[in-house]
Amino acid sequence: MNKETQEHKRYLENQLQQAKQQDQILAQIEEKLYKMKEIAEFARDFQLSMSERNKLNTRINDLKVEVSLLEKKLQPTVH
Repeated sequence: MNKETQEHKRYLENQLQQAKQQDQILAQIEEKLYKMKEIAEFARDFQLSMSERNKLNTRINDLKVEVSLLEKKLQPTVH
């Protein structure tokens, strides 16, 4: 392989690795969003006390923060 071909191969391998990492992050985000949906549906379907609603709201807010942190990992790094 010549130098240009090797560089192109390394570039493509790097792109593949980045795509795999992004896919992992997106899967984690999806999991957290499903958890948020489950909590919201549970709160909708059952009569909950104020304390129970507050706990669920706190959990949803924690998940929102986690999703935001994961989304930041998806942003390209500027050098």
